[in-house]
Amino acid sequence: MMLDILTAPFMKEMTKTTSNLYRLGWDERNGGNISYLLNEEELAPYLDLNSVRRVVPMNFDASALAGCYFIVTGSGKYFKNVIDAPALNLGIIRIAKDGRAYELLWGFEDGGLATSELPTHLMNHTKRLSVDPTHRVIIHCHATHLIAMTFTHDLDEVEFTRTLWQMCTECLVVFPEGVGIIPWMVPGTDSIGKATAEKMADMRIVLWPHHGIFGAGPTMDDTFGLIETAEKGAEVYTAVCSQGGIKQTITDRQLQDLADAFQVTPRAGVLHV
Repeated sequence: MMLDILTAPFMKEMTKTTSNLYRLGWDERNGGNISYLLNEEELAPYLDLNSVRRVVPMNFDASALAGCYFIVTGSGKYFKNVIDAPALNLGIIRIAKDGRAYELLWGFEDGGLATSELPTHLMNHTKRLSVDPTHRVIIHCHATHLIAMTFTHDLDEVEFTRTLWQMCTECLVVFPEGVGIIPWMVPGTDSIGKATAEKMADMRIVLWPHHGIFGAGPTMDDTFGLIETAEKGAEVYTAVCSQGGIKQTITDRQLQDLADAFQVTPRAGVLHV
């Protein structure tokens, strides 16, 4: 007898995270998406993995992830509704053997589909797994202050990273590799997926200027916390600018001391010590 899938830990993580992202204003309407890599051992108590409800073709070659399972948010679905109707707004999929389709095993009960950003997510899962075998989660959201900062701050990655590190002591510790930034691009395209994945080879946060942020990590908490920390740095920057600008800040020497104390290696070229 199968257990109730709504009690599964991964399901609780998804519903809690989507609710928090909506509550914080980072995923308005149907903005944003999440994909969470699962394994058979997690799923088997809750699902018959031989029962495929639908096969959905993809205009993308995901053969590198063939046989992999994901729980994903749906296209056009509102994050605020996930907690009340998970089976309508979430889906559990398996990438087909040829990588050209996904098999729906659960969810999207109204005929819905996985997020339109699925190819971008899959490209980035592939890239992160190639450099971090513990990787499992990608969150795309519209973190307010980070978006605002892309309108007012130089979009040079080194300078943007340095400013965030200066705004909040924990930023350097949480993302010592810094942030990646791509040019503005139309979302949902292979081009934006490839550009983001190129950055994900070296870092876990990629900014889409005037749009949002892509974050990756080994757990839901780690990924959410990564974005949350970067957003706090951007929020402090916004407050500092509104108060008249920077008069003093954490120095590069102090940032290096911080890195040494927490045994992290800052991105090369950011600090001048």
